[in-house]
Amino acid sequence: MAVAVMVAACGAFPASAAEFRSVAESAAVLYDAPSAKAKKLYVVGHGFPVEVVVVVEGWSKVRDASGELTWIESKQLSEKRTVVVRMPVAQVREAADDSAPVAFQAQQHVLLELLEVSGSGWLRVRHRDGPSGYIRVAQVWGV
Repeated sequence: MAVAVMVAACGAFPASAAEFRSVAESAAVLYDAPSAKAKKLYVVGHGFPVEVVVVVEGWSKVRDASGELTWIESKQLSEKRTVVVRMPVAQVREAADDSAPVAFQAQQHVLLELLEVSGSGWLRVRHRDGPSGYIRVAQVWGV
């Protein structure tokens, strides 16, 4: 038992899988520290995807698609998942297959609602205007 506690304290266990969330509010402030009195860095909108790095007393340290680390009040995060397009133009297909017809194209920085993650390197996504389809994992950030 003491060995297991010692191993856990040393961090020898692998890190857990990345936890992604999205901003639930229409506008949320990101800070440089876990306090409303900290320096305000910028404001992000509803659906902005973030990776939760650590949670401390009602605050979440998050990483965005650019890799920047900031703090946000945890209550402003949603379980709803979104992804952001990383390429200049991404093809969203009608099926999880490179030869499937294109359902729509998404420009770089467009947010897409994540509907399903498949083990084959594809994601089922929906655009806010309604169309849905499949996009390659490598074309987006947020998974």
